[in-house]
Amino acid sequence: MFVVTVTFQIKPDQFEAFLPLMVQNAQASLTTEDGCRQFDVCTDENRPEEVFLYEVYDDEAAFKTHLKTPHFLKFDADVAEMISEKTVKTYKGVVQ
Repeated sequence: MFVVTVTFQIKPDQFEAFLPLMVQNAQASLTTEDGCRQFDVCTDENRPEEVFLYEVYDDEAAFKTHLKTPHFLKFDADVAEMISEKTVKTYKGVVQ
């Protein structure tokens, strides 16, 4: 398995617009990508400016394919101005 975590710092007043786009991207990944196994979006009411994303793919190639899909490219363009910072971490060979 190949795990990806992303922490998004959302600009003030952008959270309500950002979250639906994130969920739509997650749903599209799970329904259209064979290599996408899990896609969770988490928030904390005490830190409303942060959104944490947890993705599980079969392997690194499946993740790289995800980055080229139309739904991801649209999501990435749509949220570009909503994000002040993004931290991506990847973990290879994680057993689930």
